[in-house]
Amino acid sequence: MKTFATPFLCLLVAACGGSSPALTPLPSPAPSTSASAVTGPSTPMTSIPRQDTSLIPRKVLFGDPDRARVRLSHDGKWLSFLAPKDGVLNLWVAPALDHRNARPLTSETERSITRYQWAYDNKHIVFSKDKGGDENWYLIALDVESGAQRVLSPDKDVQANLLHASPQHPREVLVGLNDRDPKWHDVYRIDVTTGKRQLVYKNEERFSGFLADDGFRLRVGIKQQPDGSDAYFDLTAVGKKREEPMFVVPHEDVLTTGPFTLDPQGRNMVMVDSRQRNTAALFEFNLATHKATLLAQDEKADVQNVLVHPRTQKVQAASSNYERVAWQIVDPDIRPDMEVLKTAYPGDLSVVDRSLDNERWVVAYELDDGPTRYARYDRKDKKVTFLFTSRSSLEGLRLAKMHPVVIRSRDGLELVSYLTLPVDSNPQGGIHPSSPLPLVLFVHGGPWSRDEWGYDSYHQWLANRGYAVLSVNYRGSTGFGKRFVNAGDKQWAAKMHDDLLDAVRWAIDEKVAIPDKVAIMGGSYGGYATLVGLTFTPEVFACGVDIVGPSNLLTLLQTIPPYWEPMIEMFTKRVGDHRTESGRALLRERSPLFRVDKILRPLLIGQGANDPRVKQSESDQIVKAMQKKDIPVTYILYPDEGHGFVRAENRMSFNAIAEIFLAQCLQGPYDPIGNDFNGSSLTVPVGAEAIYGLPGALPTNKTPGK
Repeated sequence: MKTFATPFLCLLVAACGGSSPALTPLPSPAPSTSASAVTGPSTPMTSIPRQDTSLIPRKVLFGDPDRARVRLSHDGKWLSFLAPKDGVLNLWVAPALDHRNARPLTSETERSITRYQWAYDNKHIVFSKDKGGDENWYLIALDVESGAQRVLSPDKDVQANLLHASPQHPREVLVGLNDRDPKWHDVYRIDVTTGKRQLVYKNEERFSGFLADDGFRLRVGIKQQPDGSDAYFDLTAVGKKREEPMFVVPHEDVLTTGPFTLDPQGRNMVMVDSRQRNTAALFEFNLATHKATLLAQDEKADVQNVLVHPRTQKVQAASSNYERVAWQIVDPDIRPDMEVLKTAYPGDLSVVDRSLDNERWVVAYELDDGPTRYARYDRKDKKVTFLFTSRSSLEGLRLAKMHPVVIRSRDGLELVSYLTLPVDSNPQGGIHPSSPLPLVLFVHGGPWSRDEWGYDSYHQWLANRGYAVLSVNYRGSTGFGKRFVNAGDKQWAAKMHDDLLDAVRWAIDEKVAIPDKVAIMGGSYGGYATLVGLTFTPEVFACGVDIVGPSNLLTLLQTIPPYWEPMIEMFTKRVGDHRTESGRALLRERSPLFRVDKILRPLLIGQGANDPRVKQSESDQIVKAMQKKDIPVTYILYPDEGHGFVRAENRMSFNAIAEIFLAQCLQGPYDPIGNDFNGSSLTVPVGAEAIYGLPGALPTNKTPGK
């Protein structure tokens, strides 16, 4: 199954590769974001929060999964997955028909492996590594039989992107490397068995993306234009035709239009397209005739995933997601298979991987109140065989249900949201607890991403601690059509924040939330939203937890990674232009850093020192500004993390601190820290004394600074 994603959709998204969403007098906040939207009295921190050792241990919820990233070798003989080995996620492999006979292939000890792909020779796996979360990914080829590893790309200050693998060249892969110029990736052909590298294309034309056919011929190049549009070029054209784009995607369609794949011969491109419509529909675009054929559409949501035949790349099914995942069959040949699969187990179905001959599949069933269930599907016999779940420790636990709700914004937008209530808090079922509860508004990153229905560790954790949890797809979120995503342009700390306030007001009006016990929490853009909540509407939220969120939009845009420079026009049109006086004024107006004197409520900040997206300076500067004004803040810094906390030990330690912080703020229970700091690199430069029991729990070599 292929997922549509432009190079910048994961911009500030914690889950995409990191954690979290970087002088004139300060203007007053716009009326639409004033504190009068929702108000509550000041909420002091409780000095001694309430312990409860009967809570679900954080390790059960936030430890590494038993298995993740399940894949098949292309010949269908091997099953691979990520699983813990000595406390770190490593690559494992097993015979496809005997998954219990699995063996580890790697022995990483510092950071978990997060991304990998089978080579078409069925003998090698190519996986990526970075150093301490710096996102300078380098590629390693792993021999499945011997375990021997070969580094395929430079492992320092260079980012390698795996562009294409092909059954026509089973021992090779196409890779983009920015070793010549950090802003632009040249294309290389690399032999996974020898490491030999051959330059295919020197990217002096400054393309930000490429599509290749199975003959390793570059067919399509994508280039962002000065007006923020994307131009698609036929790289096989000659003369003037080479200089003329096949088509141009306007700025307003860029986040909802893009390619999935080419057919093996490079004649047709499968893509989603929102031009001349609102939601992104699935099309097959002929590169020779420029004719587009409609394959699938959804009037309420964008097509986001597509199922293509492993060998022919023929589209067979497509899915969209408004409140839940919905599949459309395009190729009748797989209708019987999908009919069998959709009734085999409960939950939202996804086809994880398929063998090249399409006879053996791996499928997954996502639940909201339990682990993901993986199964093998043998197409010839129409037989579904259970394999394993993602987290066996969740099996048998009473977990909370996640309820989709659609909240109407003040200007009429539908905000698809997800509400989780503590088990037994709503004996009648549904979305209304017996009495209002403390609420955590958990804001997703991106902002060009979205929340979805399914198992969520943070929702389960917070609900188990007695809080209602609400996640809102505010304007600017993707998946709901271009009008919805474009409604977020230049609305950071404005209408995007209004949507969050409207959701809080809904929760209060519906007797879900206690008005003066609403916390805001999130990573990346969600961290920024937290800072906005505490600075722009300081009386609304009882406290905030910011994970790698930018505090100053000026410095955020001035320090983006060099390989994001090709997309700079997208940033400036959607956030603000740091290159113009008026743009800088807007960015300053929308930056929490310049409003720290408005902060009334407790703030906890988590940051990775190696974050290439939201630099450490984003957290440093707001902490220093708060210190200068004698405003309390607690700052947790991890020297071995980037945009998000990849190491399980670091996740555990931060969440242990956050749990006490929320218990002090919302008067909920907490599970003691116990061993949750073991193996973590956490440092607390500022504010350890504000968290109950934290100074005494820190190792002596990590005494908090003053």
